Amino acid sequence: MNRRVLAAAFRVTVPVLIGYLAIGIAFGLMLEAIGYNFIWAFFMSLTIYAGSGQYLGVSLLDLGAALSQVAFMTLLLNFRHIFYGLSLLEKFQTIHGLRKFYLIFALTDETYALLTSVRVPQHMRPADFYFAIAALDHSYWILGSVIGSVAGALLKFDTTGVDFAMTALFVVIAVGQWKENPRHLPAVIGGVCAFVSLYFIGPDNFLLPALGGITVLLLGLRGKLDCPEAASLPAEAAGAEAENDAEKEVDP
Repeated sequence: MNRRVLAAAFRVTVPVLIGYLAIGIAFGLMLEAIGYNFIWAFFMSLTIYAGSGQYLGVSLLDLGAALSQVAFMTLLLNFRHIFYGLSLLEKFQTIHGLRKFYLIFALTDETYALLTSVRVPQHMRPADFYFAIAALDHSYWILGSVIGSVAGALLKFDTTGVDFAMTALFVVIAVGQWKENPRHLPAVIGGVCAFVSLYFIGPDNFLLPALGGITVLLLGLRGKLDCPEAASLPAEAAGAEAENDAEKEVDP
C-alpha cells in the first residue's frame, strides 16, 4: 500500500479518528477501572474490534459472565452486521484473499458508513482504498483504547456516563449520512421501525424486530430506491467513477 492511498484514506477517516480516540479512551478507562490494564485493552481492540461489543465486554468481565452468555449477548448486539454484509456483497465481490477477510472483520458501523458513502479517487484501486480505510480506523480504535487504559492507571477517573460517547458518535454519523445522501427514505424507514418496535416491544428486545421490519420494507421498496449512481452525479464525477470501474483489478 503506497503513501498516496494512505493519504487519501486518511483524509476521509479524520472524523472517525476524532470519534474513535474519544470512545476508545472511554473504553480504556472503563476497562482499567475494573482491573484490566492496557495489555488487555490492546488485545481486545486488536482481536474483537467492536465498540459496542467491547463496552458490553467490560460489564460481562466485571460480572464474571459465562462464556455462553458472552457469545449470546455479543451475537444479539452485533446482529445488525449481517445486514451490513448483505449490502456490501457487490462492492466486495472483486476483492479476494486475506484482504477480503480483513475487510469483513473490520466492518464497524463507522467503517461501513465510509465504505458506502466515499468515492474512490481516480487512478486508485478500490480494494487498496477500502483496505486503507479499514486499517486506519482499526488503528485509531486501538490507539484510543490504549491511551484510555494508561490514563486510567495513572490518574483516577469517575467513569460514570463515559459510555455515552458511543451514542454520540452514532448520532454524528447519522447526521452526516443524512446530509450527504439526498434520498432520505431509508433513514426515515429505519427511524420509524426503531421507534415503533421500541414502543410496542420495549427497550430490551426492540432491536431484532426493528431490523426485520427495516429489511422487509427496504426489499419491498427496492425498485423505488435503486437508481443509477451516475445519474445523480455531476458529469465529472460520473466520468471519474467510470474510469475507476475500468481500472479495477482482482487481488491475488
